[in-house]
Amino acid sequence: MKRSFVIFILMSMLLSTGCKTKKPAADDITVTEQTEAAIPSINFSEQSTWILGYFTRDRIAKPPHSEWYLKGYENYQYNTGAVNRLTEISKEGLTIKIILGSWCPDSRREVPRFMRLLDLWNFPEESLTFIGVDNVKIAPVGEYEKLNIQRVPTFIFYKNNIEAGRIIEVPLSSLEQDMVNILSKE
Repeated sequence: MKRSFVIFILMSMLLSTGCKTKKPAADDITVTEQTEAAIPSINFSEQSTWILGYFTRDRIAKPPHSEWYLKGYENYQYNTGAVNRLTEISKEGLTIKIILGSWCPDSRREVPRFMRLLDLWNFPEESLTFIGVDNVKIAPVGEYEKLNIQRVPTFIFYKNNIEAGRIIEVPLSSLEQDMVNILSKE
């Protein structure tokens, strides 16, 4: 029932945005067991779905990206102890760059989780920079090559404009514990 409601809301949002999408081929249709309704399946490896360059969080919270973003955000089971330690860390002078590939399954898994943690921490949106890359990890952003991005997603933490650490592709422990470890270093 809940899944049917979420699917209904997502489809309503998709139809009401006025976004143009290609008509799905028969192979692109997925039938859910609960609703048995045909729902187009987005192929995020298609270049037309990629997010490139600077963007805001709103871009991934709207269709077609809301399909993976909202699900990952809501379903993330975080470590409460690590989140409590994170909330004790000062955000003063801290900025974060989030480099992701909207085509990349790792980015589609980790970025919503990361954003959930930032919201629990009340991290200021104006201290975040989102950069979307193509499938060879290049972004149309000035001085992007200085970031030395090899894999995505990459979360780069800066304290007073000096890099404090990175989480690259997958966390070592968990996102929240890795964030605590990076930000607790002196």
